[in-house]
Amino acid sequence: MLPSLSYTSANGAAAPSSRGLVLLGSTGSIGTQALDIVRLFPDRFRVRALTAGRNADLLAAQAEEFRPSLVVIQDEAAAPALRARLAPLGIDVLAGEEGLVAAACIDGAEVVLTAVVGFCGLRPTLAAIGQGRTIALANKETLVVAGALVEAEAQRHGATVLPVDSEHSALFQCLVGEDLGAVERVTLTASGGPFRTRPAETFEAITPGEALRHPNWSMGAKITIDSATLMNKGLEVIEARWLFGLDPDQIDVLVHPQSIIHSMVTFVDGSAKAQLGVPDMKVPIQYALTYPDRWPAPHPRLDWTQVASLDFEPPDTDRFPCLRLAFEALEAGGLAPCVLNAANEVAVARFLREEIGFTDIPRIAEAALDLEAGQPTAARAHLDVEALVAADVRARRRAQELRRAVVL
Repeated sequence: MLPSLSYTSANGAAAPSSRGLVLLGSTGSIGTQALDIVRLFPDRFRVRALTAGRNADLLAAQAEEFRPSLVVIQDEAAAPALRARLAPLGIDVLAGEEGLVAAACIDGAEVVLTAVVGFCGLRPTLAAIGQGRTIALANKETLVVAGALVEAEAQRHGATVLPVDSEHSALFQCLVGEDLGAVERVTLTASGGPFRTRPAETFEAITPGEALRHPNWSMGAKITIDSATLMNKGLEVIEARWLFGLDPDQIDVLVHPQSIIHSMVTFVDGSAKAQLGVPDMKVPIQYALTYPDRWPAPHPRLDWTQVASLDFEPPDTDRFPCLRLAFEALEAGGLAPCVLNAANEVAVARFLREEIGFTDIPRIAEAALDLEAGQPTAARAHLDVEALVAADVRARRRAQELRRAVVL
């Protein structure tokens, strides 16, 4: 699934040819930053397709600037107005999931950045893999839900999957030139989120506004809430298992409040590598889009004279049980990661709508896992898309129906 980790860089040689690029989720945090990368290298990228969920105005503005052949809006009601606006430019407009799949498979694209949020990223990612494309993967749910399936399809079609998450990009960068068989363990770092030092007895009172104030990173709402609960780190553990072919007991999580070390690899001889940098998503995005090369860019640099200390502490899974649930789902295998992801998506959405409290997010996720564990298909070894979709639907329905554990 990953490319060969041994290569000869083309840096210093002739300028690389233009790369055809598809951005699934171009109006979100990752998508807009990816387009900033394109602006830095206008002669090296050709934007072939852009997609968005509901932000039709920003999608139209992006299309007018980058002139792709195709844009896709998931909100089908917004498609007619978008089509009328872009028709004079000769840009095709599609809507819904089928539009996402069409964008992922469009001719002339070498790299497909999947930055849509949630389970909806699975089908278009699999479609792009079926075309043998390079996938710059920012949609963590794809590997969380269907890691085994994605791995098998990537091998079958000769597709490459490159990580965009800062932590997995850090591991990947540490492993370039190394033998994966020499890896003893990997350590994913976590900032600890905005509530790292907050007393657990006050968690019931946490508001969405407080949870959306991440101390280090600027991200979308869903991933920011996941960072506050540490579910994001749990999902990254599941991702790492599939990206790097690791056993669950080879993956550690360490809280590192400064977010300077993005992740680390320990090798069988006791040596360790870490990737460090300013907390800025443009660096891992660019690395995925330009691999195996590093192109000069004006991204922020660390000022080492200002790095006073690098602190570390183990995660507290009593206060942040979502991380524990992710490890348990990974160990259980089968449909458990799919169920965990779906229940968490619904619970986070309900929290943002102030229907439930902060501590209800892990309670709902755990209840959904417990309910699924009794299903005869829960531990199926072979999981196709239909089985995953059915489990996703069941888990979402349960997570929506579950009452919060505290008095409403």
